[in-house]
Amino acid sequence: MSKTIHDFSARTIDGTPKSLADYKGKALLIVNVASKCGLTPQYKGLEELHETYGPQGFAVLGFPANEFGAQEPGTEVEIKDFCTTNYGVKFDMFAKVKVKGPGIDPLFEHLTSKDTNPKFAGDIKWNFNKFLVGKNGEVLARFEPQVEPTSPEVKQAVAKALAS
Repeated sequence: MSKTIHDFSARTIDGTPKSLADYKGKALLIVNVASKCGLTPQYKGLEELHETYGPQGFAVLGFPANEFGAQEPGTEVEIKDFCTTNYGVKFDMFAKVKVKGPGIDPLFEHLTSKDTNPKFAGDIKWNFNKFLVGKNGEVLARFEPQVEPTSPEVKQAVAKALAS
């Protein structure tokens, strides 16, 4: 049987191990985030999605990464403080990870590998790449960094994922 994202675990931004199996039955938007990026204001849209669709079984999972222009230099404490203070982030944030290259986090290896995600594989090109995952843990869509979280295409895909 092939792996789904539910077979992975990650450390929360507070350092607690968390199994992604805890999200079974929910649609997810997995995003590599950064605090010092031109796209950082997307935190607002991600939080809006979280608040709008969360009660329907949707969750945003933010994974800070520092691969692109060193735009996430802070510690987990600094990142959490930045996100809550500036954007009121309440969605689940995780510890900093590598999303490409040597030492890539296993979850992001799964999301970007042609072997495990043939439809949506490929290296992450910048901060705020978004993977929409269905309730069963399968990747349903991928949105490039410039696609706003509140764009019609993202909202429609989230609504469809929640309905299936």
